[in-house]
Amino acid sequence: MPVFAYTAKTRDGRKENGQIEAQDRRSALATIQRKGLVPISVMQKSGGKTSASKSDNKKESAPKKKSGSNAFKLSRPNYMSPVETLHFTSEICDLLESGMTLGNALNCLAAREGESEGVTDIVTGLRDAIIEGYTFSDALEKYPKVFSSIYTNMVRAGEASGAMTDVLHRLVEHFESQQAMRSKIKTAMFYPTIVLIMAVGVTIFAITYLLPKFKTIFDQLGPDGLPPMTKALMGMSDFARNYGIIILILLAVGVVALVQWIKTPNGKKKWDYLKLKMPLVKGIVAAGIFANFARTLQSLLANGVPVISALQITSQAVGNSVISEQLLRARDRVTDGTSISGPLAEGNIFPQVAIDMIAIGERTGDMPSALGHVAKRFEAELDRNVTRFTSALEPIMIFVVAIIIAVIAISIIQAVMAVSSSANF
Repeated sequence: MPVFAYTAKTRDGRKENGQIEAQDRRSALATIQRKGLVPISVMQKSGGKTSASKSDNKKESAPKKKSGSNAFKLSRPNYMSPVETLHFTSEICDLLESGMTLGNALNCLAAREGESEGVTDIVTGLRDAIIEGYTFSDALEKYPKVFSSIYTNMVRAGEASGAMTDVLHRLVEHFESQQAMRSKIKTAMFYPTIVLIMAVGVTIFAITYLLPKFKTIFDQLGPDGLPPMTKALMGMSDFARNYGIIILILLAVGVVALVQWIKTPNGKKKWDYLKLKMPLVKGIVAAGIFANFARTLQSLLANGVPVISALQITSQAVGNSVISEQLLRARDRVTDGTSISGPLAEGNIFPQVAIDMIAIGERTGDMPSALGHVAKRFEAELDRNVTRFTSALEPIMIFVVAIIIAVIAISIIQAVMAVSSSANF
């Protein structure tokens, strides 16, 4: 049977070290708690059973330095990445399921070695807030940049219903599906981006480096002797070499100005609307947004969050101001006693299939189930659109690169042939 070395606190605040035998780490934690101790760290030892000496029980072990990649891991205080947040949620859920109290579970995670500074800071803050008498949801609200309103409201609903572990399980599933969705979209954009960068790189290399190498040969023909295509490329080459820095500065300024404009309310709204209408991209963006909307609203309603609050929270989570505006209108109409599907249909943004499924859920009184079907429908559509996007864009990008290379090659060959013809005469 595995042996676990532990460090725990007694009821009078003293630290105690020891070893116990248990089937797994969860059983070890439960055994330590039954002894009336608060576990700080529990680590499985790699050998057989060894009895703890008296000095082990009295002497407090020196803190270990973080080792491995985490020792050099960049971290921000009071910050957790989405992956770390998902891992934290899964860990706290497992500890609560093993029978550990919330305060003890947070204390155990706060004392765990190898975590980043940001994770340790937040878990320690949550533990201290629980000790001070805050509820878990109120403690989470102290870190709004890490725990979204979806997270805190679902936890609050779990506290009210007494089904905290069920809520945490649903949060894990919710964020896993969101991460999978974002991964699909990033994968779809990766290949076209690489090909586009290569196309731009090839063009810049040819215009600024390759063509000037032939300038001495082309000068023999004079400006009137060059083929029109070669003359145009040489003009572009001279312009890029003379004004390249200015062009780059203007492009950088333009990009910065565009980013700043998108951050304004009007700019964000127009940009979000454009993404829903842009060829090729709109299928991926729209399917991802509608799937996210359905999953988020389903999770909130299934955990007892009131529909008005759920629509408010979902409007903040969809990531598109146009869709968010439609949801806020629906929320305002719901307060007047109307359904959700009616206002969403009036906006002419949500697909009819989604409206129909939501309307069925309203009639049957099972909105979470209907929203689950909507989410599955658009998650499947997202997969299809990603496949179509990559299938369509791959030959287009290859064709564009081939055209660029062909134009440059033909221009050089025409000029070389013209030089050879003039030399023969």
